Amino acid sequence: MAETSLVERYLEEGLRQDEHPGIVFVDGAAGRRPRVAGTGLDVWEIVETFLAEDRSIEMTATYLATPTSVVRVAVGYYADHRAEIDAWSERNQRLADRAEASAQRLQTLIE
Repeated sequence: MAETSLVERYLEEGLRQDEHPGIVFVDGAAGRRPRVAGTGLDVWEIVETFLAEDRSIEMTATYLATPTSVVRVAVGYYADHRAEIDAWSERNQRLADRAEASAQRLQTLIE
């Protein structure tokens, strides 16, 4: 990555971290993404659970066995960066669908 691009990325991430205390950015096989610090939970994971739990912070926290403050940090970030987090969720769903289809094809061959 070019030095200028790296500086721009760190500047953007730093501004987001200032706006959303508790958010950090991590690298992984799927790319760089926001996570709630100290939890191992990516924002998209918490948000998917939040949406599945009828947008209940308490039910989400219970399901994830994490404090409500963690859910609030993730949902606050989502409120300001919804398209980004929705794109992560959609991408992960596509990958899961592909893996499921592959497993089903394999199963038909070994039955």
